[in-house]
Amino acid sequence: MADQVQWHLSGDYFENCSCDVVCPCLVSTAAPLTARPTQGFCNVPLIFHIDGGRYGDIALDGLNVLVILHAPGVMAEGNWSVATYVDERADDKQTEALAAIFSGAAGGPMAAFTPLISKNLGVRKVPITFRINGKTRSAEIPGVLHMSVDPLPTMHPSGEMWANIGHPVSPDRMVMAVGAAGNTFSDHGIRWDNSGKNGLYAPISWSN
Repeated sequence: MADQVQWHLSGDYFENCSCDVVCPCLVSTAAPLTARPTQGFCNVPLIFHIDGGRYGDIALDGLNVLVILHAPGVMAEGNWSVATYVDERADDKQTEALAAIFSGAAGGPMAAFTPLISKNLGVRKVPITFRINGKTRSAEIPGVLHMSVDPLPTMHPSGEMWANIGHPVSPDRMVMAVGAAGNTFSDHGIRWDNSGKNGLYAPISWSN
């Protein structure tokens, strides 16, 4: 759209879904998102740290965002529920900008998920901690989320197994990972534990 606000951001992301390693929704003999999730459903938090970015004239540098998704069955069949958590340090304009970007309303990678979502649980502002320590990614929202991932073991000297699986968040560069013990989420009457389950992480560079 000609009147759509132009935006860009770069930073880091990781996720830890409820599927066994390796997630069949993304890697299987079936088309992407058409295989049955390991447990018949998929619960996945996606956590983002923005190193630098702008939404029009609004700076987004240093802010964190969490998006949680629940797919009740095969992911391509839709009927997803989604909730968004925005860094409490964001002001009102930054919050609106981040909600637009991470809902897909402002275009960009997250717009790929929009047709699959049937229930939006809303946006909350919360304290979000995002850490990178070597090859470990971790995040915390007190009372809501505790999550950490490490790369899968590999013989590659880099210590990371990179893949271009076409994930909308980072189509050409993604590290295959695994969730640590104690990876939990609790909010909106939803509780899950993704300890030892499939993980991914990657740098991101987005725009509309």
